[in-house]
Amino acid sequence: MSSFKKIIPSKRTQHIAYAIRDILSIAKERQAAGGDLIYLNIGDPILFDFDTPPHLIESTYVAMKSRHTGYSPSEGIHEAIESIQRYVRTKNHFEPYEVMITNGASEGIDFALSAIVNKGDNVLLPSPGYPLYSAIMSRLLGESKFYKLDEKNAWQPDIEHLESQIDERTKAIVIINPNNPTGAVYNKETLLAIIDIARRHNLPILSDEIYEKLILDGQPHISIASLDSELPMITFNGLSKCYLAPGFRIGWAVASGAPELLEDYIEAMRKLGRARLCACHPGQYAITPALNGNDDHIQKAIAKMRARRDLTVERLNAIQGISCQSPNGAFYAFPRVDVEMEETEFVKKLIKETGVVVVHGSGFGPYPDTAHFRLVFLPTLTVLNDAYDRIDKFMKKHFGG
Repeated sequence: MSSFKKIIPSKRTQHIAYAIRDILSIAKERQAAGGDLIYLNIGDPILFDFDTPPHLIESTYVAMKSRHTGYSPSEGIHEAIESIQRYVRTKNHFEPYEVMITNGASEGIDFALSAIVNKGDNVLLPSPGYPLYSAIMSRLLGESKFYKLDEKNAWQPDIEHLESQIDERTKAIVIINPNNPTGAVYNKETLLAIIDIARRHNLPILSDEIYEKLILDGQPHISIASLDSELPMITFNGLSKCYLAPGFRIGWAVASGAPELLEDYIEAMRKLGRARLCACHPGQYAITPALNGNDDHIQKAIAKMRARRDLTVERLNAIQGISCQSPNGAFYAFPRVDVEMEETEFVKKLIKETGVVVVHGSGFGPYPDTAHFRLVFLPTLTVLNDAYDRIDKFMKKHFGG
């Protein structure tokens, strides 16, 4: 028996959860018992029949062959920063104050929250919303204050509820547009209402736009920074989703707004960037060809995603006890389950009995009050049909559908 004391983890890790991967423990139990699995839980296009564009791979390979394998400047290489600046001016229609290249958009989100949140402060997060934000807030010993997305209004933010969550400890408003997990694309009226609230309460907006090009139908994506040139905002984006390169771990954070309001905040983010040295150096050479080069892959990907979205909505709405709104962006659906079973138990039972791996809705925040699960509709139509057949049989077996 060792004489050493057991290591006690820090309190800051106690409430960190990431449901998208945490659910895999249930899947592993089925796998260990010899059952097969259909993974509909993680939004990684490369796990399915989507390929990283060859010119992104080639640019990274050439960078490595050219000995760009040491540290880069902390903020990122000059040519990539210039490409991002040109892109946001011409495509997103706003003026960048600062660009930071990060290890995925996730690191940019981490920097932006870490540079503004003190212990006990809170940040407004959408619910449903991507769980990374609440995980970071837990690590910072801050409070996640969730505002509702309105299921009856195509999952647009509930503006009244959003404003009601603000208090003297609120430091920022987060939006995710297009939204993960609902696939909602926010309209201009909604975005202007959020700007109005942010202005009246003197709050910056942190806007996650990683799915901006994956618009399946309906209104085009609007970058919220294009609607106000003074209000401080940080816009997050990267290569992972639209450019089908999640493993490159290349993202960026773009600050915009009045320089005199941003300068201290951005310097705090720069400090965090310098402390971690740099993002993946050769991977940064994929940014310019991604933003400036051939993007035929995007339209091809959207065509496949649209067909799979349509199948998903049709099949799920045909199952008694399940209803599903049609998502306009990204590659997620967030169907509602109207059965007398707690949603986490529903998902666990579904995985154990059918092998269809989805994520319980409460893993994306406390709202809505109704039960949901999130699924990824990236697999082929054949695989999706198999998954929906299994869900249909499961529902009929347990709930008489």
